[in-house]
Amino acid sequence: MAKDDATAARGFSGKDYHDPPPAPLFDAAELGKWSFYRAIIAEFIATLLFLYVTILTVIGYSSQTDTDKPGADACDGVGILGIAWAFGGMIFVLVYCTAGISGGHINPAVTFGLFLARKVSLVRAVAYMVAQCLGAVCGTGLVKAFQKAYYHKYGGGANQLALGYSKGTGLGAEIVGTFILVYTVFSATDPKRSARDSHVPVLAPLPIGFAVFMVHLATIPITGTGINPARSFGPAVILNHEKPWNDQWIFWVGPFVGAAIAAFYHQFILRAGAVKALGSFRSSPSV
Repeated sequence: MAKDDATAARGFSGKDYHDPPPAPLFDAAELGKWSFYRAIIAEFIATLLFLYVTILTVIGYSSQTDTDKPGADACDGVGILGIAWAFGGMIFVLVYCTAGISGGHINPAVTFGLFLARKVSLVRAVAYMVAQCLGAVCGTGLVKAFQKAYYHKYGGGANQLALGYSKGTGLGAEIVGTFILVYTVFSATDPKRSARDSHVPVLAPLPIGFAVFMVHLATIPITGTGINPARSFGPAVILNHEKPWNDQWIFWVGPFVGAAIAAFYHQFILRAGAVKALGSFRSSPSV
């Protein structure tokens, strides 16, 4: 009895939640499951819709505030606030719709962070990233098909470093912005939080979408806000201008570094992964 009490006191029993087992690094069995391909399709369609709505919003705002256009008013349009709402709102909607199928990543950086935390396998992570990039290209392509003249005139919604900012500033903005997003994803989907706050209905897509909204408010003037390599890649491919391609590395390196830092911080600092691993090593009878 005393042993059980001591074990419980150390926190090794009596947990009211269960962490899912780590995803295998390479699981070939996934390739034979329909659920795997269904999840890839969900990521592709979700990213396509995300780019379609958000890029249309960006181009629409540019059109409404074009002072050279008859009837346009620089004070009209959704503004930066409206653009931020479009990105955050679409993430909320699409994560809500696809979370039960693929997890609702819709972002290669988020997928990378979850892979580092062993929440998705390498096979699934790579497949998701490819689907997300293809969805972004197709979603942006639809925007160009429907509004070709406006698309080229107003820059195609492509991300690029704004005038007056150094590449280091842009990279830092992308790292910190993606850290905020991925940190929010980990926190909102933490099984320990779900068990602890079971009396409070917490809808995970809501804080994730709100994090995207807040980051856009802060970084739109700097980089246009990437924090999602697929979002930056799709418009760069369809627009195919030199400036977005020259700055493209910022929108890949920054988000991947930010996602890696967020995964490490959440898993090894907040969830004490390193301490648990050390404790298991010390308690092993073979040591």
